[in-house]
Amino acid sequence: MASGAGFQLNLQGVRQLAMGGSGTAYPWDISTIFYNPAGMSSMDGFQVYASLVALMPNVQYTSGTYSARTQAQVFYPFNFYIGGPSKSNKRIGFGFGIYTPFGSGIKWDDDWTGRYAIRSSSLEAIYLQPTISYKINDKFSVGGGFIYAFGNVDVQAAVPVQSQAGGTDASSELTGRASGVGFNIGVHAQALSWLQLGLSYRSTVTMKVISGDAKFRDIPASIADMFPDGTNFRTSLPLPQVLSFGVAVNATKKLIVQADINYVGWSSIDSLKFDFSNHTQLLTDNHSPRHYKNAVAVRLGAHYELSDKWALMAGGAYDPTPVTDGFVSPDLPDANRIVLTGGLSYKWNHKLNLVAAFEYVTTDKRNASFDFAGLSGTYQTKALSPCIGASYNF
Repeated sequence: MASGAGFQLNLQGVRQLAMGGSGTAYPWDISTIFYNPAGMSSMDGFQVYASLVALMPNVQYTSGTYSARTQAQVFYPFNFYIGGPSKSNKRIGFGFGIYTPFGSGIKWDDDWTGRYAIRSSSLEAIYLQPTISYKINDKFSVGGGFIYAFGNVDVQAAVPVQSQAGGTDASSELTGRASGVGFNIGVHAQALSWLQLGLSYRSTVTMKVISGDAKFRDIPASIADMFPDGTNFRTSLPLPQVLSFGVAVNATKKLIVQADINYVGWSSIDSLKFDFSNHTQLLTDNHSPRHYKNAVAVRLGAHYELSDKWALMAGGAYDPTPVTDGFVSPDLPDANRIVLTGGLSYKWNHKLNLVAAFEYVTTDKRNASFDFAGLSGTYQTKALSPCIGASYNF
């Protein structure tokens, strides 16, 4: 979650996660509501699906002889989908999804060298997506869904003034609830008996905090009026658009190979702005530059049927960083990412399927700076994400 590309989570389907996060072309299950809504009309019947991920990130920072590591945290992104073709008209599909495509969380020690830039931050975005799909003919399907997103933001940092008791740093905490709207559309094609193609587009969703709460602690009494109680803030964060193209090939009767290309519109994030309701000589609006650039990620995966009940998945991805030199901040330190994945599925019976998978992410060691805060050093991020999921066919 702490890795920058940035805070995008490709964990919405366990089987797809096990194949490098690819899933635009092949509708493996009802999680296709996220990967490509058009695939819903190609499913055999109505299905309910749920999954849970345990995300465990770690960031190492070094500068000369100084070293710091983020505190251990576990995050639990979840996904739930229900839907499938209509009984009265098999060409039409209806579904609903709840999933977590974006989030970040990082926590440094209170006294680390970059504490005035950040001590901890967390961002959570949950999407609700009612979806409809239509199978035009035996080869082509289209689909789309409306997205309502909601979530929370929490940012904590030290304030460069000393409290009178103990000489410790003062601190700030900004918390708020955010929401936004968008859409997800797709096209699916059974081009040949052995070849499937998919194209999907998830729009930008601008998460807005209208009235967040700003709290200041351990402020010396002599300047307490410079940080007034009851201060609120406004901010917004445009979660980027994603255009995905996928290919799935039945290489043999038991082996399916697939690939996705994701074009992610990170350039929508130009800066992070916190606008306060009260202003003083020491409390002014904070506009922190980011200047992200658009990026293209490549994902590969394979699915092999070991038997009538067991299947093995494996995959990987290369996800280049959107963060440019001079703007690598310690709240979202980032570098080019290598992703390795794998998993197993078990068909309990003709209705129930169980899936388990893992994702391992590592970044390059990046010698970088955040010029806005005058902070530089070398970052490396690693994350392990085991997950489980189950689907039930009606």
